[in-house]
Order: sequence, then C-alpha cells, then structure tokens
Amino acid sequence: MSMIEKVNELKTKKQEASLGGGQLRIDAQKAKGKNTAIDRIHELYDEGSFIETDAFTESRSMDFDMASKRKAGDGVICGYGRVNGRPVFVASQDYTVLHGSIGEMQAKKIVRTIDMAIKTGAPIVYMLDSDGARVEEGTDVLSAIGELVTKQSMASGVIPQISVILGNCAGVSSLFPALSDFVIMADKTSFMYMNGPQVIESVSGVKVAKEDIGSALVHSKSSGNAHIHCIDENQCINSTKMLLSYLPDNNLSEPFRVDTADQANRATENLYEIISDSYDMKDVINSVTDISTFMEIQPEFGTSIITGFARMNGEAVGIVANNPSVKEGKIDMYASDKASRFVRLLDSFNIPIITFTHTTGYVADASQENKGLIRHVAKMVYAFAEATVPKINVITGKAIGGAFIAMNSKSTGADIVYAYPTASVSIMESDAAANIIFNKQIAQSDDPVAFRKAKIQEYSDRYTSAYEAAKRGYVDDVIDPAFTRTYIIGALEMLRSKRESRPNKKHGNMPL
Repeated sequence: MSMIEKVNELKTKKQEASLGGGQLRIDAQKAKGKNTAIDRIHELYDEGSFIETDAFTESRSMDFDMASKRKAGDGVICGYGRVNGRPVFVASQDYTVLHGSIGEMQAKKIVRTIDMAIKTGAPIVYMLDSDGARVEEGTDVLSAIGELVTKQSMASGVIPQISVILGNCAGVSSLFPALSDFVIMADKTSFMYMNGPQVIESVSGVKVAKEDIGSALVHSKSSGNAHIHCIDENQCINSTKMLLSYLPDNNLSEPFRVDTADQANRATENLYEIISDSYDMKDVINSVTDISTFMEIQPEFGTSIITGFARMNGEAVGIVANNPSVKEGKIDMYASDKASRFVRLLDSFNIPIITFTHTTGYVADASQENKGLIRHVAKMVYAFAEATVPKINVITGKAIGGAFIAMNSKSTGADIVYAYPTASVSIMESDAAANIIFNKQIAQSDDPVAFRKAKIQEYSDRYTSAYEAAKRGYVDDVIDPAFTRTYIIGALEMLRSKRESRPNKKHGNMPL
C-alpha cells in the first residue's frame, strides 16, 4: 500500500474509534441527558488543545464472546491538553462501549495516563461513567484495577486528582473516586455505590433504589463522599475548571495568583453588624476574602464547619471555619472528618490555611460518642499539627475548650492568631466554670443567684477575654474587625517564605 492509502486507512480507523460503541448507543446516551465521553472532553479543554493517547488500545480477552465485542480505546478516552491555558490530563470513560466497564486494558491505559501526569507534574481529571468491573475478564481485571488504585495512591499528594461522576460508578470502581482529591456529582445522572440495589437485596432481602444509596444528594449530604453537588453535567465541568484554578500543577509548585481587582486594604466595617452570638460565618468569609472568590467545598456535609477556597489579594487560600449559626459552631465527627481531609489537601499542595474560629466545644451526643467522636476529632488536631503551610487563625467569637485547640491554635502550630475584641477564649464557658470552681460558695451564700452571677463575671473578666489570651501569647494581636482583611494579607506576605521541617520518619500514624 502507498503512503496515501496507509494514511486513508489510519483516518478510517480513527473515525471508527471515535464512534465508540456506535451511533445507536451514542443516541441512547444522549437520550438520557448524558454527553458522550469525547463531548465531555471538548467541553473541559481549551478549543483545539486536546491530544488523545492510546486510541487503539483493545481488550485481549477471548472468553465469553469478548473477541466480537472489543472496540478500539477499550471504553475510555485518555489524553492531555490545556484547561484555561494549563496542562491537564484526562481519562474519560465511554459508556457506549460495554457500558464503560473497566477491563484489564482500560485500567492499564488509565495507569499509563496517571504515570504521564506524575512525570510531567500536571493535574488529572477522571470522568467516570461505568457499570463497574468487566466480569468477563476475571482475575485479569482485578489485578489491573489493583494496579490502578495503587497508582492513584502513589499520585496522591503529588498531583491534583479530580473525579467527575457523570453516570454510574459501581462496585470496586467506586474506589477510584474515593482515592481522588475531589469528587463531583450531578443530580439525576450520577450514582456511586460499592454494592448496588440488586446485591443488597440478594444479601439482605431489603429492596432499595439506587437513588437511596448512591445519588449525588446522598453522597453530598449523608456519606460525605462527594465534595461538589451540581445540577447537571455542564455545571460539573465548570466546577472542575474552577477547582483547577485554585490548585497548583503539583506539590512542588505554587498556586497561580490571579488579579481580582480587589483592594488589599479594603475595610470591612460591615463586620461590626455581622458579628453576634449567632451569625453565618460565610458572611464573614465573603466580606474578608477577595470579592466573589469563595468556592465552598462540601457545603451540605458536616455543616457546623465551613471549608472552601478563596483568594486574598489574588493569592489562593484555603478556608476552614466554624459556623456559629449551626449548633453554635460545635464540632461533630462529620465536621471533623471534613476539616481534616481538607487541611491535609491544602498542606499537600502548598495552599495557605486561614481559619475563622467561633466554637463552643464538641457536640455532646451519646450516639457520636459511641461511633468514635474522640477518634474523629483527633484527626483534625493531627491534620493541623502536621501541616507546614502558612497557618493564620482569626478568633471572631467564642473559642472554648478542646475545640479551640483543634481549630488551628498556637499550640497546634498556627503561625499567627488574631482575635476580635469581643472574642472569648477559655477552657469552658464562664457559667460552667463558675459552677465548678465556686460550687460550695454559691450554695452557702445569702443570695445564690446574685453571687453566682458575680462569680461568672469574675471568671469571664479574669480568664476568657481576648486580652488575657494575648497576655499569655496565645493570641498575637487583638484587632479591629474592619481591618481583618489587611491583617490577613499582611501575614500571608510575611509568611510567603516560611520553611518548617518535621522529624524524619516514614509517615505518622493518623487516627483514621
């Protein structure tokens, strides 16, 4: 054959490969309101920048009539390109090919893509749409999936990994998003579960719908397995782009600075009205950070703590904050898990941590105690203590007991701690402390009510004010709330060159 004939043959093969499972299955995919694997890629990447790799990879299985079912690409499109000008790798499962099932060669193809992302130091996005492992391939596929999740584990903390679930993600395949840094899901089309409805019914006899165990709402609100809950595929892709804008390319690089046109010395006098006994900390965050830059992560899970990304004078930062409008900012096991994982991600990718503290302690709940509250809150202390990135804490209200320690206190390694004049820092609430210390005197006094009130005030004045904490070095400065933004930006600039070493060890034993 001549070169022209060879090139024409190549074009034919690529055209066939681009159709995946064929036009009928493509039409069926779109009828469900789902885009195709390649359409999703084109929506994510800058126009004309995507380059496919391993396009002709095929299954090598011959059993169960697999020879007649194999397709070029083996149910996943892999490659690289640019997202808002930055290099990003992708693996996008194609549901039109054997329901996107993960076969041996598909897994190996994704492994090679992760390898390239690690070598080049670029983020990777997984677009998942699969009914699970390809059972026709037996132990070959199990081994390949094992290699895949191992490679993911090796990439963890080296390059950002984002899983976007755009269909089913079932069985052992659900380990894939669980090992990613972020999981994004869409209403009505995204489902993730280890054991599906049929398996659960066969084992337990209980009938469940997949919406009850694996929907975007379930994983965003109940399980905490999803980080961003979207209304449709388009919002999933846009959220992926937004996430990438806050993340560096890898663990050896810094997040990109963006000119937000916000003034570094902008005053926030509206905080005088916002701060009270119960307020939504999101109002504080949005007032202090660059205008319209706050992106909340896991807003429906562990709601007494707020986590998210924002910018301060254009610099990407991570926010961890108590929310006094939810349970008085009390920390429960879910909020602890949420904060711990986010803090570790920020530390992995050189993103400064800013905390806003207003908490009255840990939630007092027998059920949570039975489920291991102690272990869960210990994760949070561990995560903050382990982190070496710049850490700034602003105490906006109450900072009570062990929960204060967990919220990025000086004792767990905070670089700078500021407090508002109305802040209260104490081992416990003043009334409870007075009851313990002056219990006998209160009981023996002529007017127990008045005596107790006086002792509560005495304890409050002596031990709980922000100035008392500042005297002992637990607070660096008591600041005017109107200048919170200026203080934080100044601290970030000072801490830009921070270097902090840790004892030489293989790794710590986090209380998982």
